[in-house]
Amino acid sequence: MTARLMQGDEACAEGAVAAGCRFFAGYPITPATEIAETLSRLLPRVGGKFIQMEDEIASIAAVIGASVGGAKALTATSGPGFSLMQENIGYAAMAEIPCVIVNVQRLGPSTGRPTSPAQGDVMQARWGTHGDYPVIALAPWTVRETFDLTVQAFNLSERYRTPVILLMDELIGHMREQVRLPDADTLELARRTETRVPPRWYKPFENFPDGPNVNVPPLVPFGEGYRYHITGLHHDERGYPTDRPDEIRPWLDRVFGKIERSLSDILLYEEDGIEDANILVIAYGSTARAARHAVKQARTRGSRVGFLRLKTIWPFAEEVVERAAARLHRVVVPELNRGQLVLEVERVVGRQKVRRVNRADGEMIRPSEILAVIEDLEGAV
Repeated sequence: MTARLMQGDEACAEGAVAAGCRFFAGYPITPATEIAETLSRLLPRVGGKFIQMEDEIASIAAVIGASVGGAKALTATSGPGFSLMQENIGYAAMAEIPCVIVNVQRLGPSTGRPTSPAQGDVMQARWGTHGDYPVIALAPWTVRETFDLTVQAFNLSERYRTPVILLMDELIGHMREQVRLPDADTLELARRTETRVPPRWYKPFENFPDGPNVNVPPLVPFGEGYRYHITGLHHDERGYPTDRPDEIRPWLDRVFGKIERSLSDILLYEEDGIEDANILVIAYGSTARAARHAVKQARTRGSRVGFLRLKTIWPFAEEVVERAAARLHRVVVPELNRGQLVLEVERVVGRQKVRRVNRADGEMIRPSEILAVIEDLEGAV
């Protein structure tokens, strides 16, 4: 592994190709444009296809089509484009079409400040499209982890037949770090399950009994002799629209169940010094870098502070947070927004135990801001 000075957006593109991505459709938008630029060079070298679309709505539609055709597919955008993609993200969730959507967050709302970091799309990633559906969203905090979680996003998408969102932010997307990328042949890559039944018996949305595949029916690419229907309507096991509760309910149970019963595989997090702490700091993405530094400073001063970094944002790690905060006096949650993921923390551990550290002005949260809250809480304990 040769060390390289690499930008987060470049690491995302490299991770996509290493994961087997062979199709990208997107529209340029700061601060995600470098992902498209890098893939425009990388994909042709491995036989992949790159298309610059006319807008973000067309981009996610093309990605869905490519995935149904059998390709691992990706699009990348930022907040305004992510808003435009919501309807088709819901379509992909309904039709159980694997794809990866990268959102390099920037300050909003509207066009906001395109070159300023933010974490304001956390709740949009979970609730952006209408209806009930499960979501997987990951958030890296370094350039190297951007590569790793891009690979993981593709693996989870293929394994569970679902769209997966990579929630980066401007700082991670544009910063440069020296990284050593793993050799492609050392990566563990998920591939779609192949069906063993003939075309006349194939059911693309079969609600078969629970088994080792966690109720994820195989998705056969179009063009291989298996004819089936795909719709955004609620559908039966063959994909045809239905309004029968006895067909809709099993689909809902299966789609939610394949995620809920796989949390040990999906939930990624990092714990440090929680066992003997009386204050816990929970952070994610670029803010976790400032949080970790603040925790280290607090410990050098004798404070008993634990650190929990969430790599998986959605589904929310309820049991992990509840267990970590169970015996602690207070929990600190820094975010580059006015308070989003902290709402989930407060729901799980109680609002009275949580202190927020928020900025939504385009500037990073400094370690000193988090440290000041830690010291204030310590004085009150």
